[in-house]
Amino acid sequence: MLKRLSLAAVLSLGASGLAIAEGERQGGTLNFTAPYGSSFATLDSQASPNTQEEFITQAIHRSLYSWDSLKNEPVLELATSADVSEEGTVYTYHLRENAVFHNDKPLTADDIIYSYLRIAAPQNAFPGASYIANIAGAAEYIAGDAEGISGLKKIDDHTLEITFVAPINPGFALMMNTTAIYPSNVDEASFVTAPVGLGAFKFEEHVPGSQVVVTKFDKYYEEGKPYLDRVNLILMGEDAARDVAFRNKEIDVSILGPTQYQAYQGEEGLKDNILEVAEVFTRNIGFNPAFEPFKDKRVRQALNHAINAPLIIERLVKNKAYPASGWLPVSSPAFDPDKPAYDFDPEKAKALLAEAGYADGFEFEVTASPNESWGVPIVEAILPMLQKVGVTVRPRPVESAALGDAITSNDFQAYIWSNQSGPDPLNALRCFYSKTLQSACNYASYASPEFDALYEQAQQERDPAKQIDLLRQANNIVQDDAPVWFFNYNKAVMAYQPWVHGLVPNATELALQPYDEIWIDETAPDSRN
Repeated sequence: MLKRLSLAAVLSLGASGLAIAEGERQGGTLNFTAPYGSSFATLDSQASPNTQEEFITQAIHRSLYSWDSLKNEPVLELATSADVSEEGTVYTYHLRENAVFHNDKPLTADDIIYSYLRIAAPQNAFPGASYIANIAGAAEYIAGDAEGISGLKKIDDHTLEITFVAPINPGFALMMNTTAIYPSNVDEASFVTAPVGLGAFKFEEHVPGSQVVVTKFDKYYEEGKPYLDRVNLILMGEDAARDVAFRNKEIDVSILGPTQYQAYQGEEGLKDNILEVAEVFTRNIGFNPAFEPFKDKRVRQALNHAINAPLIIERLVKNKAYPASGWLPVSSPAFDPDKPAYDFDPEKAKALLAEAGYADGFEFEVTASPNESWGVPIVEAILPMLQKVGVTVRPRPVESAALGDAITSNDFQAYIWSNQSGPDPLNALRCFYSKTLQSACNYASYASPEFDALYEQAQQERDPAKQIDLLRQANNIVQDDAPVWFFNYNKAVMAYQPWVHGLVPNATELALQPYDEIWIDETAPDSRN
């Protein structure tokens, strides 16, 4: 049985409690909820940027890469291996020879080229075009200035060469559900109503406003999978409705909000079947170095020591978050578990302020939205903590829609926000590279020659392990320099029935699960067996 994912478990994601239990059982039906709305906007996965449609994609489609939630890294999915050129820009993919679409068409290089051309076609304006843009010639094609993408080259049916514009890890972009591979021999109009893919399940039925039904694909390339016969992807956007259905054992999983999370933790029969993960978002207060006190890192470090983040998370956030130690979350491959977090130490904070020339404190304001998890309520909570070390803070409320404009236009002394910090650590740490514009994501206008040197080394490093080590060092520099107050990493929480096995701690979006890995045991209700 899966155990609730504690912070310690997150730090060692290979823990046995998260592995698929022995004795996988074939057959049965999974009632899985799509919790982010009352409808599916489309069945054409390439056309939708919404997480809601990704539930369908996870079952029906596959991309060139997939995300390994236990290793926290992208891995090859539709290729058995890839050769990489010395300069790290040319990848030669050796495609699976046993992958077959649901219409019995074997996967070939033509299908991948067709799919990427469709995704990047200027007339389509699909969300995945930004991921295809990493391929040489894609920018010209997206702009309508080229007939094709020069970086895509078919060697033979099962060998595809892709040239990228820079020596990046292409897995982070080409694992996205919006870059799913479609068959090249199907009328495009059918993708909206009857999708055909390479996934473990094939499309069976769409009941608008109710559910999408998928059934086992017997020719799936992973031998022995999927275990389930059927998955019902049930639309259920309201927390209360999911709560009732879950308690009545009508659904097998339920995404929990803070109130339900708190309630489930205290109930027998529910508390032992909760899966938690630190998703790749970091809540923080960013300090503007143009504001005089924040030019001194001792001041910034002092504020990190002066605030009792775990207490705020417990009392206000209902423990639906993990205390942050640095920028990259604990689920990032470049997170350093040996790097200690800032401890709550008001006396140390006072000493640092005195060293920096602010023994008598100072005042500043935090631009904040009304968001209860990372807005005005949090600023109000830190006010008395900072007052104890002589610092006065005031919230400067703005509407949620105006927060981004205030930050990107440098209209703040400090701000509080929730920012994406993964899954790609190279891209996440780009927001602290001095050459990254404030309007792009370097909101705190951070500049460190030491960080820049490590980051540029990481950009050029071809060995993945060495690159991760460089990024780990860079992340630790950001932690030491404290351009922000490190508040928390978003905690996603899923409740599951005791008969469900094979769920994984997907840090990119916990609600997206590998249906081909999931199985149910004999204790499931008759309706699922």
